[in-house]
Amino acid sequence: MSKQIENYFKANQALWDAKTPVHIESEFYDIPGFLAGNSTLREVELNEVGEVRGKTLLHLQCHFGLDTLSWAREGAIVTGVDFSQKAIAKAREMASEVNIEAEFVEANIYDLPEILLDKKFDIVFTSYGTIGWLPDLDRWAQVINHFLSPGGTFYIVDFHPFIWMYDYDLQKIEYPYFNAGVIAEENEGTYADPNAPIKLAEYGWNHPSSEVINSLINQGLEIEFLNEFPYTTWNCFKNLKEIGKHKYVFKHLGHKIPYMFSIRARKGNGIL
Repeated sequence: MSKQIENYFKANQALWDAKTPVHIESEFYDIPGFLAGNSTLREVELNEVGEVRGKTLLHLQCHFGLDTLSWAREGAIVTGVDFSQKAIAKAREMASEVNIEAEFVEANIYDLPEILLDKKFDIVFTSYGTIGWLPDLDRWAQVINHFLSPGGTFYIVDFHPFIWMYDYDLQKIEYPYFNAGVIAEENEGTYADPNAPIKLAEYGWNHPSSEVINSLINQGLEIEFLNEFPYTTWNCFKNLKEIGKHKYVFKHLGHKIPYMFSIRARKGNGIL
């Protein structure tokens, strides 16, 4: 990893360390509801990942672990990974508070093979606002392949790359669809609380669908499906209207654009 990329990651770590306390207190994440037994998983990922009971699951870029712990409530044996010290500390605290057995690792996912070494998982999972923080999807896919057991499943659901072309008011195309290098910005607040007193540098990368898919194919993973959705399951952008439970569209765009995508891929079992 180049020194410049390391600096981008350090800045993003500082950003997420600042966001985490705000997110913990926000209505958006609804920790009281989670403590009362609610799941943060949406119908999309529950249906598409399928049965997890008794399976080992590695959650990449898990933030402070609500989805990870929700998968544990579904019966998975979970490990969550995030590079924010504050997020991982909260995830461990939450696991203890709800008496769920879970492992949480503070790490940049690119460094994870050196930390968890040869540990393997039945499922590798990542979701919603993750890969845009990573510059190199080939290396990302290498990490996924490294940790998947033979016959194991990788699953991602995330916001569609088309969304990331828009400005923050969702009125005009401002950013490239293709990966044209780092996008450096400084934005106020956070999606969970737009009025939060946070204004720090952040660094991201856009990744077209072809880059996501080809990075997985190049690791020998078999794509089982690619799905696209005419709505978002999270109310985390401006100018959204609710059209159903956990379904939102932009008021001025409706169902005209893709909001999310999902991919499920499988690793071969090594038997010819």
